[in-house]
Amino acid sequence: MGTTTANSERADIVPSVAPKGDEPFVKSVLDKFLNTDLEKILKDKGITTVIAVGQLAQGAVITTGSEAAQRGFKVIVAVDGIAAQDDYYEQYTVWHLGNAPLLSNRVTLTSTDLIKF
Repeated sequence: MGTTTANSERADIVPSVAPKGDEPFVKSVLDKFLNTDLEKILKDKGITTVIAVGQLAQGAVITTGSEAAQRGFKVIVAVDGIAAQDDYYEQYTVWHLGNAPLLSNRVTLTSTDLIKF
């Protein structure tokens, strides 16, 4: 499944990670649950875990990861799969998701090579 900015299209996503065929694609700003049917898509498919990766860690990753946890999903953050224009923003995102009240018990911090499908 792909998510991106409100102005992006499927063609803007790197082919190796782009949604294929009829896989869902939602467009939103920071919180990918806001004004989209992302929660319904995930729950209808029985998905209980969200893997959060992306650039602008202090925006979409922290916001969507937080929202997913608050909506009852388990959240996995691949620390080596996030980026920001400043190292501090990446560090803060990781710290916040791993330590914030009500979030930290639903968030697992890991690296991409440890995620098994």
